[in-house]
Order: sequence, then C-alpha cells, then structure tokens
Amino acid sequence: QVQLAESGGGLVQAGGSLKLSCEASGLSLRIYSIGWFRQAPGKEREWVAAISWAGTVLAADSAEERVTVSRDVAKSTVYLQMNSVTAEDTAVYYCAASEVTGIPLAKTRNYVYWGQGTQVTVSS
Repeated sequence: QVQLAESGGGLVQAGGSLKLSCEASGLSLRIYSIGWFRQAPGKEREWVAAISWAGTVLAADSAEERVTVSRDVAKSTVYLQMNSVTAEDTAVYYCAASEVTGIPLAKTRNYVYWGQGTQVTVSS
C-alpha cells in the first residue's frame, strides 16, 4: 500500500523559510517522481516543484528562485524548502507521486498517489 505523508507545516514568519518533508512508503523514489503542489483557499491546486526519479529537479517559474527540492532515497523522503516566504505562500501543501518525468510533472493529472497535505500559514 502506497502512502505519502507530509510534515513540517505550521506557522512561518514572513521573510523566513519553510521546510516540508514527504515520506513515501510502498514505493521507490528511484521509480517514482515526487511533486509538490499547494492550494490556497478559493484557488486551484498549483504545482510548485518536483524531483524526478532520476533526481532531476524542476520548479514552477514563479517559485524556482526560492525553492529547493532534495531527496534522501534511503529514507524514502523528499524535501521542499522555500525561502523568503510571503502571505501568498499560505496554503495546504501536498506531495504526490508520478511515474513520469520532465515537463509533465507540472500537471496534477499525471500523479497517481497523493498525500493528505500539510497546512502552511505565513504570518506578517
């Protein structure tokens, strides 16, 4: 049974950094790419970044200067760090697993497994 569990959410001060973890069980990070998405109240879910099964990192244009995605294959965990956060970064953050790589990782429809999400609130 595949499970993705996000952690690390909570309250973050504006201008600070957030670091989230996504622990995957029941699948291998050498076969599945992991993407990070977020959804703010009243808005559609949007892609933030991803790391492919080969270890290649991709990020949305709006986020690429502020995000770092990394992974620990042995721990089956993927990390998202976002710097210089603002109130606009307040959202529920999700990780998801996909069998694809490259540009298709930006599309929610290409993901087969999703975590439950973790709330991040940026305070000013």
